[in-house]
Amino acid sequence: MSSKDKLDKKNIPSHVAVIMDGNGRWAKERGKKRIFGHKNGVQSVRDVVEAAGEIGISYLTLYAFSTENWNRPKTEVESLMGLLINSIKKEAAKLFKNNVRLLIIGDFTRLSSKVKENLFSLREKTKNNTGLTVVLALSYSSRWEITEAVRLITEKVEEGEIKSSDVTEELIGNSLATSGIPDPELLIRTSGEQRISNYLLWQIAYSELYFTETFWPDFRKENFFKAIYSYQQRHRRFGKTEEQIENKFDISK
Repeated sequence: MSSKDKLDKKNIPSHVAVIMDGNGRWAKERGKKRIFGHKNGVQSVRDVVEAAGEIGISYLTLYAFSTENWNRPKTEVESLMGLLINSIKKEAAKLFKNNVRLLIIGDFTRLSSKVKENLFSLREKTKNNTGLTVVLALSYSSRWEITEAVRLITEKVEEGEIKSSDVTEELIGNSLATSGIPDPELLIRTSGEQRISNYLLWQIAYSELYFTETFWPDFRKENFFKAIYSYQQRHRRFGKTEEQIENKFDISK
């Protein structure tokens, strides 16, 4: 029986975030350059997007390129951006056919005009799609995002639009790049690394974490379904006791 067949259809997370890690090490094991791993990782993106759509996940956020990744060798960065443009062109028709909507979060000021043109064009074409929403975190870091939110809120205080006493968790959340998107219930990281790497730090406050040794280019639908099944075996308490969770539907309590 596949992991998909074991899933509880009534307990599917609405939002799953993924750190797609291990492309470079996967390529190195095969005596290839890092870009070889990135190219093979594209199929994993296809598989995971399809898998998420199949089981009714509403949002899938993929960590495609962090602000720290700009520090990588120039040739690798240029190759990654070229691969991104080619992938967008190849996947555009399929995304539209499958009713997938694309959103993008990150520091767009560092992206080339060609990359932005292709990304924004696909975002516009898919904006009315009502199926799975794929959120691409590109040139993104959580510290950048939170800094921008603080700057935005500070400007509103300075201009008299709000008072400092108006600053709430809700206001901060609505000032983030992910405004309007529910927080992830599950965060998946591939390649065996067990860290967050400056990713959605505010949003994953209560997310379940799932780490797998599988490198991203080898991560397929079955791996994704296995992660969802693992999530379903956990008890999400949000600071409450097990007894409180068990009794939440007991009106006599």
